[in-house]
Amino acid sequence: MAPIATQTPLSQVEAVVVPEHFGNYKEQAAGAKTFNKKLEEEGDVDRPRANYINYLPEWDPDVKYPPLESFEHTEHALDADKTFPSLFAEGVKREDLTATIGTVIEGVQLSILSNAGKDELALLAAQRKVLVFRDQDFADLPIEQALQYGAYFGRLHIHPTSGAPKGHPEIHVVHRGTDDRSGEILLETRTSTVAWHGDVTYEKQPPGTTFLYILDTPTTGGDTLFVDQAEAYNRLSPAFRERLHGLKAVHSGIEQADSAKSRDSIIRREPVTSVHPLIRTHPATGEKALFVNPQFTRHIVGYKKEESDALLKFLYDHIAFGADFQARVKWAKNSVVVWDNRVTGHSATLDWATGQRRHLARITPQAEAPYETPYEGKEVNGNGVHA
Repeated sequence: MAPIATQTPLSQVEAVVVPEHFGNYKEQAAGAKTFNKKLEEEGDVDRPRANYINYLPEWDPDVKYPPLESFEHTEHALDADKTFPSLFAEGVKREDLTATIGTVIEGVQLSILSNAGKDELALLAAQRKVLVFRDQDFADLPIEQALQYGAYFGRLHIHPTSGAPKGHPEIHVVHRGTDDRSGEILLETRTSTVAWHGDVTYEKQPPGTTFLYILDTPTTGGDTLFVDQAEAYNRLSPAFRERLHGLKAVHSGIEQADSAKSRDSIIRREPVTSVHPLIRTHPATGEKALFVNPQFTRHIVGYKKEESDALLKFLYDHIAFGADFQARVKWAKNSVVVWDNRVTGHSATLDWATGQRRHLARITPQAEAPYETPYEGKEVNGNGVHA
């Protein structure tokens, strides 16, 4: 039989390279495999050196940490003055990004807040979900001082796989260098770089009030997306919310660790799994929020795979498509973003291809183990008021 005119001879078919996948986990970082230390520290004719060399990541494979132990968390938002005198004094500018999530604040210097002011910060982050502070000196503080500041809000988390500045494993570095193609590589196998998640929800006590501050940023692009998972819960019908109460899901760090191994990164602590309620209650506001994310949530306890997959897909889509309860934060020099990891999800966007560096540092205080309170049949907003 003669070959079909459009048929390509087998000898001319290129071998297909099958990319590594780790379930639903989507890797946004390149890690140690592509980090160019010399270029980052010195730059070259076309590319400047990093602004904050002291924050450049290192990956030491010989550093290991034991499993995390439980601790008693103190929720400082419970002690806050609800009139926010430290955050909204005369002359402070406030702009809400959306009705439910996101507030930009100018005229407050975070580094000099008293403990009472930090209490207000924790409460406002719980209420507004994400706060953007402009013109901050946080990145210029000694790293030890920045960590001491963050430790007020909880025990500082050490990430099990990410790079960190030398001597400061509590800093989680988000870094994409001037020669980093991780975004383009990800798009060779995925249609989007967006990866909605809450930070390290696989831990027994995931983070609460969280800090992320910019060190280098592209001229345009690299925004961070946030979603209000309390409002996502409120948008569901009463019958559906009631059905979700009592369900628990497994959160896993195994896929993240496997991805790190594939990128010649490190495993500083063996990966863990934890079981958390699908609906989480915030200890200061009483708000209930969806506590699932496609990066780390794996299955619903007691459900068969098809049942679990169907319900989780609905919840993931509900969160991802909820543009009317999301906010987009545009980074600018000297910005610090504070959010409450218990009632939000977020994602970086790797949408620029200019070769410009994106470099941030995260301080990640842990909070209480997630817990659920009984279904009430009515919503509670961030101010603790039944809507």
